[in-house]
Amino acid sequence: MTNAAIIVAAGRGSRAGGDQPKQWQPLAGRRVIDWTVAAFRATPGLDRIVVVLHPDDLDLFTPPDGVEVTTGGATRAQSVRNGLEYLAATAGDASIAHALIHDVARCCTKPAYISYVLYEIQSEGTRAAAPALPVTDALWQGANGIVTGTQDRTGLFRAQTPQAFVFDDIIAAHRSHRGDAADDVEVARAAGIPVRIIDGSESNLKITHPDDFERARKILVNQMDIRVGNGYDVHRFGDGDHVILCGVRIPHTRGLQGHSDADVGMHTITDAIYGALAMGDIGQHFPPSDPQWKGAASDIFLRHAVNLAHENGFEINNIDLTLICEHPKIGPHAQPMRQALSDIMGLSIDRISVKATTSERLGFTGREEGIAAQATATLVKT
Repeated sequence: MTNAAIIVAAGRGSRAGGDQPKQWQPLAGRRVIDWTVAAFRATPGLDRIVVVLHPDDLDLFTPPDGVEVTTGGATRAQSVRNGLEYLAATAGDASIAHALIHDVARCCTKPAYISYVLYEIQSEGTRAAAPALPVTDALWQGANGIVTGTQDRTGLFRAQTPQAFVFDDIIAAHRSHRGDAADDVEVARAAGIPVRIIDGSESNLKITHPDDFERARKILVNQMDIRVGNGYDVHRFGDGDHVILCGVRIPHTRGLQGHSDADVGMHTITDAIYGALAMGDIGQHFPPSDPQWKGAASDIFLRHAVNLAHENGFEINNIDLTLICEHPKIGPHAQPMRQALSDIMGLSIDRISVKATTSERLGFTGREEGIAAQATATLVKT
């Protein structure tokens, strides 16, 4: 059983102004449609994503990996039905359990919010779930610019998308529906499907009028992509008269063993950065089976991780490293370590923490058999 999403993008959106439909208009460095599709692609648990386009717009959109395209109809309801029928015709042996239906103009929708809607439709006994916000403003009736009356707002909601349905239910409802509909909740209710109201989001704005582009831009530019990664590493003691920690040579009665220079601190920070990027660990980028890395300086690994972060549009916000050992004493060397890391990473020293603790003589570090380290790296999308 699979979960699918239909993004309806076949409308003309004339109220939004501009010389082309709103989904193709630029917004904060992308087009409206690109923001919407990116949010669904970043949502776990969605096996298929179908974008429904106007036949005249097919040349305007190159679907990214994992995204399919079909054509819409003369009304929104017909476009949704086309998307549902396309999913049914191409499902093969993978039966579709649930369908999320979303308006392309709601381009500020976040992956976490889409995941929330998907979770709600998977609740036992739920056949349909749709997000909405209760109406809190006073409601007037008016004519010719004059207030002619008031309307009780009790029980009124502002509908949003994505709206989620059991797939078999909603496709049957659309097949039996005649004419257009404001949204798919109307179609579902006409077929007798109970729709559960779930929490909407104020940031889930739908672009309708020209001023909405600026509102959406402010929401999108403030959606910070923050990543946190953790690293952990251990190196045992062996023969030697010094250790290298965070690029600093420290005299000691023993040395650390490892395929490279065994800088356990720098290795741990490197792994934390890779972790924040979800790009593996040092062993995957620099296999210990490769002889070229034997005895290599660990700043090579750290610079690679930092550069990889920048290439993927991230800045490193801060690093927090803890070294765990009885000896050597870290405190006298913490400042030079921070400076060395600052120089390698191009990161302000006040964003780099190097501290140490012991394990109270417990475990392998307590027996002075080696040094352990753990680190946290925070990355922010620029």
